[in-house]
Parts: sequence; structure tokens; C-alpha cells
Amino acid sequence: MYRLDTSLERGVHMLELAILGLLHESPMHGYELRKQLATKLGAIRAAISYGSLYPSLRRMQAAGWITEDSAAHSADVPPLTSQRGRVVYKITAEGKERFDALLAQAGPETYDDPGFGIHFAFFARTDSDTRLRILEGRRRRIEERREGLRDVLARAAERLDAYTLELQRHGLDACEREVRWLEELIANERSGRTPQQ
Repeated sequence: MYRLDTSLERGVHMLELAILGLLHESPMHGYELRKQLATKLGAIRAAISYGSLYPSLRRMQAAGWITEDSAAHSADVPPLTSQRGRVVYKITAEGKERFDALLAQAGPETYDDPGFGIHFAFFARTDSDTRLRILEGRRRRIEERREGLRDVLARAAERLDAYTLELQRHGLDACEREVRWLEELIANERSGRTPQQ
């Protein structure tokens, strides 16, 4: 049987999590799903093409995690025309179980940029222990990145041109800001508080 490589498989699972999470909120058609992915996850994380979205929707439909909402589908079609209405997708009971299983994952794939962003977008539906494991793992990942940048700056600063040096400093500043942000989130999580709106 055909098996996806691990990084591609993780990407598929992250897209499944995002789609199931949005459909858990309400049924949507493909265009609306893509728009909501961009809104919920940000334009950079949600640069999802229709070429990846629709095959994912078909695969998820075949797995029984989502279904077409036939009532919403027929409401879009003007009577006595041959037009096809937009297909509206909704989550099934099996899809809700799959969403919960994906949401409960707290392994290394949830610490990286795309995985973390998608999981964080659905933290309100995630249990506290899982949120804490993901936040702590993310903090370790960013601390490692920060230390790598510090090492580059310490060893090679004199060999870098001014713009490359500034880019490295910018990366280091971003890591330091994210570590502070994560530490605040972890402290809130441990004390039972949610982030302030």
C-alpha cells in the first residue's frame, strides 16, 4: 500500500485538523473554508490552494469524516436551471472523533511553525494538559532556535555583511519575543487563566 512520507503525512494531518476544526464550528463550502483558513490561521500559514484543499475534502469525505450537506447544496441552485450549487460540507460524528484525536496530539510536529499555529488556533477546544505540553515543547523549540542564532552571531558576526547581520539580529529578537510570550501563556495555563482579550 502507498504510504506518505512523514513530513507530508504531518502536513496532511494539520490540514485535516484545520478543516475539521472549521467544520466543527459550522458547515461551509470550499471557497468559504479557504477564506476561513486564511482568517483563522493567517495568510502565511493558510496559503492553501484549491489544488490541495479539494483533494483533502474528497479524501476526508471518503474516510467518512465529512459529508455534503444536501439541503444547503440544493438551496444554492436556482429552480429550473442546470446550474450546480456550491457543495457545502459538514462534519460527521466520525469527523468529530478524528478532530478530537488530532487535537489531543502533542508530539514534536505540534512544536513546529505550521503545526503549532494550527493547534493554537483551536486551543479553546484543547484540554489544559495538552495545551501545556504543546506550549512547553514550542518554547523549547524556539529556545533552541534562539541559541542557534546567538551562536551564529557570536561566531560569524564579523564575517557577515550589515544586512545579513541585521537579519540575524531580527531573527534573534523575534525568538526572544516569542519565548517571553510562551512563558506568559505557560504561566497562565498553570494558574488556570486564559489569555486576555
